[in-house]
Amino acid sequence: MLAEFNIQRPDNSLRQKAIDKIDNLNKPKGSLGMLEDIALQLCLVQQTLNPKLTHPCHLLLGGDHGIEKEGVSLSPREITWQQMINFTKGGGGVNMFCRQHGFTLKLVDTGVDYDLSSFSDIRDCKIDYGTANFLYGPAMTEVQYLEAIENGASLAEECIDEGCNILSIGEMGIANTSPSSIWMSLFQDFPLDECIGAGSGLDSKGVEHKKKILSQALERFLEEYPEPTPEEIIIYFGGFEMVTAIGAMLKAAELKTTILIDGFIMTACALAATRLYPECQDYMIFCHCGDESGHRRMLDGMGAKPVLNLGLRLGEGTGALCAYPIIESAVRMINEMNNFQNAKITKYF
Repeated sequence: MLAEFNIQRPDNSLRQKAIDKIDNLNKPKGSLGMLEDIALQLCLVQQTLNPKLTHPCHLLLGGDHGIEKEGVSLSPREITWQQMINFTKGGGGVNMFCRQHGFTLKLVDTGVDYDLSSFSDIRDCKIDYGTANFLYGPAMTEVQYLEAIENGASLAEECIDEGCNILSIGEMGIANTSPSSIWMSLFQDFPLDECIGAGSGLDSKGVEHKKKILSQALERFLEEYPEPTPEEIIIYFGGFEMVTAIGAMLKAAELKTTILIDGFIMTACALAATRLYPECQDYMIFCHCGDESGHRRMLDGMGAKPVLNLGLRLGEGTGALCAYPIIESAVRMINEMNNFQNAKITKYF
């Protein structure tokens, strides 16, 4: 193992007590559906029958990808740095939803191909000015991989030290659906063609070109690594923002903190994290099924049930932020709803 974390599954001894509390709220059993599932998960993660949400934080991680130079994305590379600057001015979708739901937003440059050092609101965790082009070799070195993992772990730990017990993660990186598609194919053994979509808006011709490029890259990788380890897959194809997200997820799970998983790219990062430490999935809430081809199948392959299905594909963690009020509702349900005995209502099941 290249990066070590001590991740334990939540103690399950509280499960039946939590189920009993939820079932005895003054409602038909199971009638609040997924809110009940979320409340149970939070009880187990926090090891209490009265879970709470404190100081929610959102990490917005920016990074560029060498594979973008192969024309696999409709959006040009400069969109990454332009949007990162836009976020400092409060003008992005991520800014709006963080303001709406009371999240502390932390902007982080993990590997944007632009000098952002003059923007004090952007944390400088730059590993390089974008990854290498994985059509011709690994996107990053093992040293860079470890640095990104450690950066993510440090960011998560910082949030948790500030009082955060629910961490959301988003990304800004043109072309990052490409490594996500390859991770999905390799980690879930799906045909690559079924994992590739339009990204930020490719037409059918563009999607076919993207499939051709990614197929060539995957073929070259498998010639060199016929039986690859999870780390080798992550290093060869990943983006700096994606590996930083994995490090944040693993540290959050180690510190028994709930993790909100956003769309296609962050689900791919969650998938990669679970290939390193399967236990970390117990701490994840999958917030939405996006509009990118393959996302539903990836979620199904993980046994994950998304909270929302709104056709979103913006990224930035916006789907996770949109799901937050639902999670708040689950907490209010288990903490504020009366039970049959106190309400003097006949229990009818």
